[in-house]
Amino acid sequence: MQHHLTTERLVLNSVTPADAGFVLELVNTPGWLKFIGDRQVHDLAAAEAYAQKMSNTENANSWVVRLRDGKTPIGVVSFLQRDYLEYRDIGFAFLPGYGKQGYAFEAASAVLNSLMEEGSYPCIYATTLPGNVNSIQLLEKLGLHYERMIRVGEEDLRLYAIKK
Repeated sequence: MQHHLTTERLVLNSVTPADAGFVLELVNTPGWLKFIGDRQVHDLAAAEAYAQKMSNTENANSWVVRLRDGKTPIGVVSFLQRDYLEYRDIGFAFLPGYGKQGYAFEAASAVLNSLMEEGSYPCIYATTLPGNVNSIQLLEKLGLHYERMIRVGEEDLRLYAIKK
């Protein structure tokens, strides 16, 4: 799995605890809180711990998405093994000021293409809340297809998949 990817406008690098300031900002945006949930990351120490958890481990890979200048972080793309899914799940979140500009599609496409070329993943899942229209549209644009509704805890989620 590649830990560094570049696109025409973006640079993606593995999340590290050094990204804690950005992580703190991102996980407290209205979109994150509404569609992903409050992860109780309200100070820099908690953000460092959360960034460490997001870091590359056996079952979790996350990339900070930066503008090509390499300095301006704008979002994250994750690839995680969730305990309620058979296959790994791709996810994404971006700061509000960077929506509707194609950055999420560009970054998620780079990750998906890298994973599919690697050949280790016959199927990749994604989940989203039924009301998250932007996420649904992006998943479909990325080539994922709606599979079914799943129940996780108290939430109903739409399950999407892309197969090799």
